[in-house]
Amino acid sequence: MLRDGEPITLPPKDLETLLVLVENAGHIVEKKELLERVWPDVFVEEGNLARHIFNLRQGLGDSADGRPYIETIPRRGYRFTAPISKLGPAVVSQREISSAQPPLRIPRQEIRFCVTGDGVRLAWASVGSGHPLVKAANWLNHLDFEWESPIWKHWIEQLTRHHRLIRYDERGNGLSDWEVQDMSLELWVRDLETVVDSAGADRFALLGISQGGAVAISYAVRHPERVSHLILHGAYSRGWNNRVPPEQLEERVAMKTLVRSNWGKNLPGFSEMFAKRFVPENTAPEHQRWWDDLQRVSTSPGNAARVMQACDEIDVRDLLPSVSVPTLVFHCDRDQVTPPEEGRILASEIPDARFVPLPSANHVLLADEPAWKIFAHELGVFLGWRDIVPSRLRKIS
Repeated sequence: MLRDGEPITLPPKDLETLLVLVENAGHIVEKKELLERVWPDVFVEEGNLARHIFNLRQGLGDSADGRPYIETIPRRGYRFTAPISKLGPAVVSQREISSAQPPLRIPRQEIRFCVTGDGVRLAWASVGSGHPLVKAANWLNHLDFEWESPIWKHWIEQLTRHHRLIRYDERGNGLSDWEVQDMSLELWVRDLETVVDSAGADRFALLGISQGGAVAISYAVRHPERVSHLILHGAYSRGWNNRVPPEQLEERVAMKTLVRSNWGKNLPGFSEMFAKRFVPENTAPEHQRWWDDLQRVSTSPGNAARVMQACDEIDVRDLLPSVSVPTLVFHCDRDQVTPPEEGRILASEIPDARFVPLPSANHVLLADEPAWKIFAHELGVFLGWRDIVPSRLRKIS
C-alpha cells in the first residue's frame, strides 16, 4: 500500500480491518460483523475496534476532496466511502504454483483482557506451549503490531518454539487502556501480578527487557516461589534520575519535551534520532519505518513522556541482593539506551547471577546480527531447551 509513492506500514489487524471495509465499500459494515471477521476466535471489545479504526485514519489520511476514507455510522458501524476499482485475478502458471514455497505456519496468539485493582484494562496474549515464559512489559509495546514486526518477530518465533509465551501491553500502551491516571514502577509490578494470575501461570520463567527488568526483579523478590528463572536483557536497577550527573538530566528533560511535541508525527529528524538510539547497527529501511509506525500506534505523546518520567525514577538496586532465583543477565557492550555498566551492576549484585556480554550496540537485538545467535544459545542452555547443547559439552575440534 502506497501514499504519494511512499509505503504505508500497517499492523496486521489494522490491515485486516481495512480489507473488510474495502470489500464492502459503500456499504455499512456493522461493528459485530467487523469483530467477527477480524477476531473470529477471540473476544474483543468495541473499544479495541475503535482504536484500529483510529489507526487506519491516521495512516490513510484524507481523500483528495478532504473527506475521510472511513465514515463512522453512529451506533452501527463503519463505511469505506472512497471509490475503488476491482482488478481481475492474476494469471499464475502451473510452474509458479509448483515452485512456490509452502507458507510458514506460525502459532496463533490469543489476545485477552484483564482488569487491575485500580480499574485499568490490560491486554495480554498467549501463544505456544511448554513451560510458561512471561515477558514483563516495557516501553513501546503493542501485542498486535509486534506480531509481524522486524524488531520482535524473531523473538516471538524463538521463544514460542519452547514455551508458552505470555506478553502484555503496559498500561497506557498498545491495546491496553490509554486513559490512565497513574504510572509508576509499583503499578507496573501490580500489573504483572494481575496478568500472570489472569493467565493462570503458577510457575514460570520471567524475562525483563529494559525497564521491564526492574519490574521483573521486583516481582521475583516478592514472589520467588513462582519464578523458575529470571532473564534480564538491557535492563537496569537505576533510572536516569538516579545514575547521571545534573547536566545530563537537563538533556533528558529536553528529550521528554521533544517527545511531547513530536511523538507520532513521522518527522524525519526526530524519528531517525529515536530509532538510532535503540537499533543503531544492522538496520534497514523497514526497521526505521517500523519504529516510526510504532510511535503512532503504541501510545500518545503525553503517555510516552509519562512512561519516560516513571522510568527515570526507578531505583531497585537495594533489591538486588534479595533476588533468590536463578538469574541470567545479558547486556550489549555498546548499548546506546542503557549503559553496559548497569548490566554489570545487576550481574555482580544479584547472588550467583551469570553475565553474558553481547557484541552489539543495539538495545533490542535484531535477527541478523551475531549477538542474537549468542543470546538464543545461552538462553537455551539456561532454560534447558532440548535442541541446545551446552558449550561445555561440545566436542573440541
